[in-house]
Amino acid sequence: MVEEAGVRGVATLALTDHDTTDGVADAVEAGHRCGVDVLPGVEINTDVGPHEVHVLGYFVDHGRASFQAFLREMRDGRVARAHAMVRRLRELGAPVAWERVQAIAAGAAVGRPHVARALVEAGRVATVQEAFERYLGRSGPAYAPRPKLTPEDAVTRILDAGGVPVLAHPGWPQSGPIIDRVPQLVAHGLAGIEVYYPDHSEAMVARYLDVARRYGLVATGGTDYHGGGMATRVPIGSVPVPPETVTELRARWEALRQRHPH
Repeated sequence: MVEEAGVRGVATLALTDHDTTDGVADAVEAGHRCGVDVLPGVEINTDVGPHEVHVLGYFVDHGRASFQAFLREMRDGRVARAHAMVRRLRELGAPVAWERVQAIAAGAAVGRPHVARALVEAGRVATVQEAFERYLGRSGPAYAPRPKLTPEDAVTRILDAGGVPVLAHPGWPQSGPIIDRVPQLVAHGLAGIEVYYPDHSEAMVARYLDVARRYGLVATGGTDYHGGGMATRVPIGSVPVPPETVTELRARWEALRQRHPH
């Protein structure tokens, strides 16, 4: 991924895998080879009622034992959830092998996209999107909930790990009216909001920029690239993000380090 970013002229790339930082060290090393400034990060999945909200953490201290223990707990919950979904799929007559789901994940934190790809391979659906629509979405017959975590919890965890917490893609349909919760999140330490995003319309970008200015948040952005075929499918580097975003994120990180030295 870092090599692809370099070829596409990306100057700065943040690796923000869901509930894991296992790829960060390799990505940073690849960045040195490819001339890409790689920022360490993470993306934490949370819930607000029936909605799914993601919180990004930039510059997290991924070597911190307490933070890694928390991420392991989150990943264990994902594994248990995926197991439950596979059991439900088999009960529904959609034979998906757990071993195949693990192989597709290839050591990454197991999630619904891996189950969805196994469903495609099994010939039960034509696409990952169809797998979510028919089986794995929140109203789907094979859906299983994960351990509950609020966005405020995620903000606190990221701050405790020395990172800068940012609300991810507020215009994402699954996130519901999360933008209305920004004042509460800011009170907990939220430092940024993802403004520039493939699925955000011009009106959304304008609205979120206004929110960022109103609450003193860093306006971030990115492609949310998952390797193609999952989540957003636009190429790395195809969503322009102002260069000052990186400067502002670093400034927030430095300010946090001064207030909470470790």
